[in-house]
Amino acid sequence: MTITLPWPPSTNRYWRNVGGRVLISAHGRQYRQDVARIAAAGRTRGLVPRLPLADRLAVAIVAAPPDRRRRDLDNLLKSLLDAITHAGIWLDDNQVDDLRVVRAAPGQGGRVEITISPLAARAAV
Repeated sequence: MTITLPWPPSTNRYWRNVGGRVLISAHGRQYRQDVARIAAAGRTRGLVPRLPLADRLAVAIVAAPPDRRRRDLDNLLKSLLDAITHAGIWLDDNQVDDLRVVRAAPGQGGRVEITISPLAARAAV
């Protein structure tokens, strides 16, 4: 399964400290809602499974940032993987045993293309 999502907030923008508690920021909550909406539309079109994936998984991410600013690729992973969990595409991101991230050329607004497959299917690659 391959799904294209908007560029996620960085780890630095995903969390906020409010009254001594660490919470997901408004920007992070909006991103989770956007991913859930995209996943629901994918389910309607048969592109996303109706039930969350329960297998051990391999995930390949092609990350096209919104501009040419310097960015650490690892800063996009937490919010992205948590949003996929929140959207019910898989049960939990701890199922991911093989995670690969590749930076693509910048594109307007930024995007991430995620390919998710059962780990056994990737073992032969």
